[in-house]
Amino acid sequence: MVVDVFAADEQSERDIDIGRWVKLARDVLGAQGVREDVEVSLLFVDEPTIAELHERFLGEPGPTDVLAFPIDEEPEPGGRSPDEGGTGPGGGLPSDESDVPTLLGDVVVCPSVAARNAVAHGVSLEDEVALLVVHGLLHLLGMDHGADEEAETMESRERELLARFHRAAP
Repeated sequence: MVVDVFAADEQSERDIDIGRWVKLARDVLGAQGVREDVEVSLLFVDEPTIAELHERFLGEPGPTDVLAFPIDEEPEPGGRSPDEGGTGPGGGLPSDESDVPTLLGDVVVCPSVAARNAVAHGVSLEDEVALLVVHGLLHLLGMDHGADEEAETMESRERELLARFHRAAP
């Protein structure tokens, strides 16, 4: 199993330890039973960027702490692709789709919103960011919190994963 987590810090308000959150993401995906080659993007953005995404994709104004964008299915190839047969370069070469990783999606976190939430919840910024990373990944893997029972299941799993991979056992 290869879990590629592509991470980028595209904000400057808070210092972010990218390596720490990439490791957490890999650990969580492994614990959730991901056994195939997958790719996930983990982006840390500023408030204007997350506010624009929040409005554009959820129709809600203002910044939020985390957004998850699962890739539900692979896009259909458009037009002629040279590696899929036909004449021209690559013609006749079979494509080996087993070498192509599954694209799970993107998790977008806003550290400045997370910092405000951390103060409100009485936790450290690191604890809040860890929760948001785990929360976003669980969304990519199909978990939701729309109904009370779903919310309880998701929150319970978040606590288990955070205890296992983020906080040191007492």
